[in-house]
This record gives sequence, structure tokens and C-alpha cells, in this order.
Amino acid sequence: MDMLNSPFFELSPVAMWLEDYSEIKKQFDLWRDQGVQDLFSFLQEDESRILACAKKIKLLKVNSKTLELYQANDFEHLSQNLQLVFKEDMAKTHIHELVALWNGETHFSNSAVNYTLTGKRLDIQLKGIVLPKHEQDLSLVLITTEDITSYTEACRKEERSRHLAEARFTYSPTSLWIEDFSRIKIKLDQLRKLGIEDFATFLDVHSEFVIECIKEIKVIDVNQATLDLFGAASKEILLKNLHKVFAEEMVRTFREQLIELWNGHLHHQREVVNYAIDGSIRHVLLQFTVFPDYLDDWSIVQVALTDITARKKAEHYLEYLGKHDVLTQLYNRSFYVAELNRLERNLLHPISCIFIDLNGLKILNDSEGHDAGDGVLRRIGNILNQLIQHTPYSASRIGGDEFVVLLPGADEAALQNCLQSLQELLSVDNQFYANQPISLSIGHATNLPHERIEDMLKRADLEMYHQKKNYYQNHDRRNQLSDSN
Repeated sequence: MDMLNSPFFELSPVAMWLEDYSEIKKQFDLWRDQGVQDLFSFLQEDESRILACAKKIKLLKVNSKTLELYQANDFEHLSQNLQLVFKEDMAKTHIHELVALWNGETHFSNSAVNYTLTGKRLDIQLKGIVLPKHEQDLSLVLITTEDITSYTEACRKEERSRHLAEARFTYSPTSLWIEDFSRIKIKLDQLRKLGIEDFATFLDVHSEFVIECIKEIKVIDVNQATLDLFGAASKEILLKNLHKVFAEEMVRTFREQLIELWNGHLHHQREVVNYAIDGSIRHVLLQFTVFPDYLDDWSIVQVALTDITARKKAEHYLEYLGKHDVLTQLYNRSFYVAELNRLERNLLHPISCIFIDLNGLKILNDSEGHDAGDGVLRRIGNILNQLIQHTPYSASRIGGDEFVVLLPGADEAALQNCLQSLQELLSVDNQFYANQPISLSIGHATNLPHERIEDMLKRADLEMYHQKKNYYQNHDRRNQLSDSN
């Protein structure tokens, strides 16, 4: 019992307890006699057995540090209120001490939760040793309890922060990729050591370097939004199909990324084109960031992809509307004017044109309604779009029933071939719509040497006007003859 009177015990900066476990030893012996072999399972069946064992421990002595830690006035104050120190949640940790002693171990250690007499929670690191010569009856056990509340609280905060970060990553509505760019940094550093200064020129000469860098990217993780964006059922499926996601366009955009990194821009963004696994296009806004703690090696970078496919479709549609007539799908008057200016600047010769006017549109609108008239206009749009398909020519609707086909580079022979194709397409269409045939007035011209485009257009327009005048004169004459009969 020298330990009871040792000055080192009292002066220790660590809370120390001297306890008598002999009653627990007797309980162990009784259970063994009853056939208990697996103490852990036996105690788990009924946690009250753990608490019963705890009550059999006899407290012999504590040092001043213990009284201070547990906010006790003296030994009696502490010993009479142990139920406040050891509450029911101690069962989950105390079981390990009991099992260690059951197995004949003389040392045990674990983390546990205690409480001060005022109710303050204490996270402690408990260590116990059966003192020499007391191994048989466990009558003298030295316990130390170190307050690790600050440490465990810091760990809990770190754990909560980690879970929060993981949740933000996993459930972010934005596609997030965690990637390793460390081998790319090594490659760039090697080029600098070789004296390369103009990196863009280097890539022009060594285009294969971009492909080499792409192969060095290691994808560490992706979130659910990424799987949804690219139509992948799992991460494994996505990673096996990255060659489908990053098609040819990636080489150009990644080249630009490499230049950004070379220039020290470790955070940058750009619009790129990717593809879903099923081949459908994905326009995305890519935001690239090297994490602050990994600036030296780029081993952890984040790539965020925001789906802008709908926005790009809207932009393309607005661009389309700026140049096209919605009804006929032909170019509109605005495009026509711009194209004339372009051809005038380019001084391209020869240039031909075809002026077209739909006969009888007003009569059709008045007799059968504008829907019927719109239907005929759509038919003309379809005919003209077929006419210029796979050619450098353009077809525009410049008025309600007026159309112009511009034929840059077409001489008189090419113009005649185009007119013949137009008549063939018109004939096929009229056969299909025999009850409502289309009648066109057509004028055409090829610019003469030193003739302005404007003058050529006037000649074609005038020819079309004469045809239209003849059409209505003949139409009126037929109506008069019909009325007289």
C-alpha cells in the first residue's frame, strides 16, 4: 500500500485514482463457474451487468488533480457523488476495461466520457494498471484520467467540417470533379528548366504535348451532379467512358488551359463542349481551381462544370432569328443586305442572281385564308433550301412574296443549271400539291464586266416584274373569258 502514501501520487499533474477491483474479481469467478466464456457478448446482452460491476469498484484514494478536474471539495465529496461522474453512457467504454481484466491483462486504456460534479462533460483518456502483487485479486488498481475535452471537441469539429465538405461536394447541383494535375505540373516545370519561354509557340510545334498532358490527368472523384449531367449510372461507368465525354473539342480547350497554367493562372474559367455518354452535346462553363494547400504540386484541383446547354441553344436560336425568316427558314432581308455588302467588298466575279415573286398570294389569302398562304410560302422555302443545299449560294425572303437567290462564283451556264433545278423542284412540288400549284415570276441575271452588283440586281428585278405583269394580264384575260362563257 506504499502507493497510497507516495508523494508522487499526490503531486502528479495527472488525475490519479487508486481503486479496489477485488469484488469485480469475485464476480468474474462466479460467472466463470456459471459457464460464461465470452464476457463481451455476455455483458452486451444486458448492460445492467456492466453498471453492476462498476458499482463494485471501491474508491481508495484520489490526488489533488482529480479533485480539481472533477470540481470536488474533497475525497468524501467525490466518493459520495460518483453517480454524477459515471453516468449510463459509461457502459459503452467500461465494458472494454472489464474484458481486458477478464482476459488476464494488467493494463487497459480507452477513451471515455465522465462528468464533473457540476455537470460539465469531460472527454477523458483513461489508462489503468493492476499494481504488482495484486494481479490475483485485483485489489489495487491505479487509474489515470487525462482531460482531452479540447482535443476531442476539435476532432468533432473537424469531423463535422469534413462531413459538411463531403455533403457540399456530393449534393452540389453543380458538376464537380476532383483531379490530380501533379504530373502535368512536373511536365511544365521540366519545360521551364529546358529554357522554354514561348509556351504557345512550343505547343504549335509540338501539338502532341497537349495529348500527353491529357493522359496524365487523374480523376480522383466526381459528384452525383456529374453523373446526372453526363448520363452515367455510376462513377465506374463514367470513368470508363471519359473518351466519349471529352471528344475532339477538348484538345483545343485544354491547350488553352495549359497556357493559362503556364502563365500562373491557377484559377480560370471558359466555355467548353463536352458530350454525354449517349453522344448528346453538353455546353458547359468550366471553372478550374488549384486548391490553396496544393499550389506547390497541383495534386488536388477542382473542376466545376455548369450546364449552359439551354443558354447556348437560346443564343444560337436568337442568332438564327437575326438572319432567318421564321416562316420559310430562308435567310431574311437583313442577311440579304449584309451578303450583298460582303460580295461587293470581295469584288467576286462572276455573280448571278435569281429574283422570284409568288403569283396570286393575295388572292389565295383572300379566298382561303392566311394559313393557306403561309403553307404555300413554306413550300417555296423548302424548294429554295433544297436548291442551294451543298452550294455557296444563299436564298433570302426579302418581302412578303419576294425571294432572291444569290449565286457567288456562278457564270451564265451555272445560272441556267440552277434555274433548271429550280423548275424541276417546283414541278415535283406541284405534282404533290396538285390541288394548289405554285406559280412563280422569275427574273435572273449575271453581272457583266465592270457592272455593279446593284445594276445586275435591277436587271433581274425588272425581268421578274415583266413576267409578273404578263401573268396578271393573262390571268385577268382568262377570268374575262370565263365570265363571258
